[in-house]
Amino acid sequence: MIRLTNLFRRRGSSTNRADWQDTLHSVDRMRAILERERMRADRGNSSFALVTFTFPGPCNDATLSTLARILGERLRATDDAGLMSPRRVGIVLPETPAAGAWTLAERICELLPADMARPECDVYVYPSTQEQPGLEAASEDAAEEDGREALPMQVLFAQPLPGWKRAIDVIVAGTALVVAAPLLVIVAVAIKLSSPGPIFFRQRRHTIGGRGFTMYKFRTMCVDAEAQKASLRQFSEQDGPAFKMKHDPRITRLGRVLRSTSIDELPQLFNVLLGDMSLVGPRPLPCDESRRCTSWQQRRLDVTPGLTCIWQVRGRSKVSFADWIRMDIQYIRSRSLANDVKLIAQTVPAVVLRRGAC
Repeated sequence: MIRLTNLFRRRGSSTNRADWQDTLHSVDRMRAILERERMRADRGNSSFALVTFTFPGPCNDATLSTLARILGERLRATDDAGLMSPRRVGIVLPETPAAGAWTLAERICELLPADMARPECDVYVYPSTQEQPGLEAASEDAAEEDGREALPMQVLFAQPLPGWKRAIDVIVAGTALVVAAPLLVIVAVAIKLSSPGPIFFRQRRHTIGGRGFTMYKFRTMCVDAEAQKASLRQFSEQDGPAFKMKHDPRITRLGRVLRSTSIDELPQLFNVLLGDMSLVGPRPLPCDESRRCTSWQQRRLDVTPGLTCIWQVRGRSKVSFADWIRMDIQYIRSRSLANDVKLIAQTVPAVVLRRGAC
């Protein structure tokens, strides 16, 4: 793979190292710095900001040299700057609030030569306001005062589905839906005849990068189940923001059968075909539960959620929420074709034997 720095070097008139490369990091190095700062923020309960400058076209040596000179005069020793794409430059600012990041961005834009194309500026913060309970209102007030918005950084850590994984998702999910079509029809009729209400249960959940999507399941509860959830939360058998209750009074008689066999999850194959989910990945949490996760727990949103993962075959309701998230992070770090096939194979006996089922 050709490094971006080498690409820029070939554009110059000389084979010597461009002067901006002594100030600006490469794309790979900037990714490593962002991950380092995220780990530091999670461990130390601190924060950091990222300022990005996106130019209309790829940056040439002259543009990067000008930026490097300005940044060399304005940045602190603890700050890092570098390339994030051929037309985007970023600055990592430890322990800096959004207001301070915007001030720096404006000052740098003022120092750019008049004949240089004006970049589009964005400011990202970590943790985002949705990861910091109680700070959302204050952030909204500040945004109204100066008209500037700080974006959540979660989207920058998102890891798109590899081509092999998407291909398997489409083939397997499509085939499974065709094979299971008669069963889906029978279950739909049974739900309609056994209790009042819709056939499918729709719920907003978080997918990769914190984006919301509508997840589908066969309805297994009474129609006002969501309204009753708040009053039942004290009986949850799962710690943390997730809600799990083994003897949930909202579940219908047919619903218990569907849940015990995981047949209620089959409509999620449509979510897999749509690309909102994958066959293997961290289980998606309802949006309200996902928002209550701490910053390090939000790492599960780095990848596309799935029908099954390590937690499904090893833990489920038997482990703490923190261990559940650690299993998700373990999967993200070891994601591979062999690992996905192994987890799919392990899911079958886990479902049949109802390990840790609620």
